[in-house]
Amino acid sequence: MWYEVVYNKENRLRIRSGRYAFTEKEGYGIAQLILENEFVDRVFTSHINGSIFLSFNWENKITINKNKNRILKFITNLKEKDIFEVDETNDKNSLKQLENEFFLKLSNMVIGRILFDVFVPIPLKKVTVVYKAIPYMVTGLKSLNKHEINVAVLDSLAIGGSIYMKSYGSASSIMFLLSISEVLEEYTFKQTKNTLKSSLAINIDTVWSVTNSGEEMAIPLKDIKEEDLVKVRSGGMIPVDGIISDGEAMINEASMTGEPLSVHKYNGTAVHAGTVVEEGSIIISVTGIDEKSRINKIIKLIEQSEDLKADIQGKAEKLADSVVPLSLIATALIYTLTRNPMRALSALLVDYSCAIKLSTPISVISAMNEGTKHKIMIKGGKFIEAYAEADTIIFDKTGTLTKSTPKLAKIISLGKYGQEDLLRISACIEEHYAHSVATAIVNEAENCNLKHKEEHAELEYIVAHGISTLFRSQKTMIGSAHFIFEDEKIPLSSENKKIIKENSDKYSTIFLAMDGKLEGILCIEDPVREEAKEVISKLKDLGIENIVMLTGDSENVASAVSQELGISQYKSQVLPGEKANIIEEIKKEGSKVIMVGDGINDSPALSVADVSVAMRDSSDIAREVADITLLSDDLSNLITIRILSQKMLDKIQNNFKSIITINSSLILLGGLGVITPSNSSLIHNLSTIVIGALSAQPVLDEK
Repeated sequence: MWYEVVYNKENRLRIRSGRYAFTEKEGYGIAQLILENEFVDRVFTSHINGSIFLSFNWENKITINKNKNRILKFITNLKEKDIFEVDETNDKNSLKQLENEFFLKLSNMVIGRILFDVFVPIPLKKVTVVYKAIPYMVTGLKSLNKHEINVAVLDSLAIGGSIYMKSYGSASSIMFLLSISEVLEEYTFKQTKNTLKSSLAINIDTVWSVTNSGEEMAIPLKDIKEEDLVKVRSGGMIPVDGIISDGEAMINEASMTGEPLSVHKYNGTAVHAGTVVEEGSIIISVTGIDEKSRINKIIKLIEQSEDLKADIQGKAEKLADSVVPLSLIATALIYTLTRNPMRALSALLVDYSCAIKLSTPISVISAMNEGTKHKIMIKGGKFIEAYAEADTIIFDKTGTLTKSTPKLAKIISLGKYGQEDLLRISACIEEHYAHSVATAIVNEAENCNLKHKEEHAELEYIVAHGISTLFRSQKTMIGSAHFIFEDEKIPLSSENKKIIKENSDKYSTIFLAMDGKLEGILCIEDPVREEAKEVISKLKDLGIENIVMLTGDSENVASAVSQELGISQYKSQVLPGEKANIIEEIKKEGSKVIMVGDGINDSPALSVADVSVAMRDSSDIAREVADITLLSDDLSNLITIRILSQKMLDKIQNNFKSIITINSSLILLGGLGVITPSNSSLIHNLSTIVIGALSAQPVLDEK
């Protein structure tokens, strides 16, 4: 494969093979071949100019030059038969490709405009301008036919009036600026859609397939078909939708439900792609793969959903439409007073809508890009606006205000063993398993520097119940209340029942029994996020008057969490369906509501709020429904969105004031005959470009 090196510094390398060297899909295939080398960090390909960009693992900087030479030799020897096509690239390459296409289209428009002005003969220019004006004229006539006086009417009048007065350059400039606005809108929509798709995608290439004879073999996920059998072991992500045909496991469904504790799944129960087997081993009969899997159906909905389209037109058209009558009245008034069509044209050429429709989407795109840099994905401009104007924020508790990471809160000794001994024994047994509760116990033992050696016989694990073993020659069991008291018939005194009742409302409880006696209780909690209290305080300072917490937990848990975080309003023991009803009631009182949640049970509430936010580890449905998704595990981003959204609206309002001031001055000067129509158009277009450029500036203070 022929190429030339166009950039080679530090750990970066870019080569170019020229246009048509490979197709888009072949480029993705080349990227995959190169990424098989572990010393290559990233690969971006562009079929537009045949370029390949590579970055190398900086940890191996001593051998970077050697690795670069290896890659260059590999590409030199790459034959056409070696290159395979891939339908989709990785997420980063896809976004890079979209960005390249956007800037290519934008640069082509600018260059085409310059070449058109310089080289196209004047007669052909006139014909071309008239031809391009036809769609705008048709749109304006349709609006008039509906008895609407809006931006489309003003655009068509400005373009038509310019052509009528033979000011073809002015007409061409107006259409050029309007076309740039359309390209910006298309780019915003595709960018937000791709970002959301990448946040939902499951990146699994190979799965373990089970044959009819029981043999296991590793095969590509793409080769799996419905009714095939797939085995997933402890720690593995489930790659397909299906029904468990053999085995049982504790499955972490946080990606679906947002709940931190794993769920017991067994023969005949359904499992979904994207969930994780924390412990156990299962064989799944595949029911959904590729487009039929639940997560891919959601991605399909994302691609088709109009709700994802960035609403950059809403604010722009509202502002522009409000001044359309002003432009028309000014034009008519000037013509009536002066009877001078050139002065009237000077006023008509000052089209408020161009600047408003261009600067507003740029402001929104700039805000959305800033959000991305802060790991915040916003689906559209209307959601930023709604977030800025909201006066109420409603939080789900689990996984939102809390970490969804179980932690050992306290140990209650009920027998001859002290707390340290109970923790040491429990950690010794639980360290063999990877479920979330076991991890919480083992981590606490490590934090307390408790060393424990194996003093137990072989463990017998009963999925979703607990563990039984011989510890120092004593039968020892650790697990749920059902396992200890019902299955194993460990006696429970009235005093211990009272202790359990006092703690069961606030904590998840695990029981340790030895030699037929209950020795201790391990209380597991889901702690609140460290930043939550400060975030809530700052949101109040930023104008959010009402902060509400909704939870399905008990009154005791809800009260304790709300007091800790400074939340005055909360509702406990709320059923999933009730959350949406509560939000509807608050909205009826005149409040604008932000809903922050993460689980599948939060989805109805997220959908009815004025604007909704999903956490990073939210369920796939919650992320699909939500208007904004946090891509980092930092609740402080809620503050960032508030500041970003308010400053974006301030920028749009300031742009609006500037546009009104500048263009109204031009109308006045044109009406007085101080400036000609050509000068009026030139100043108008220059001011539009300057305001557009200023709109692209970031609004957040970088630290």
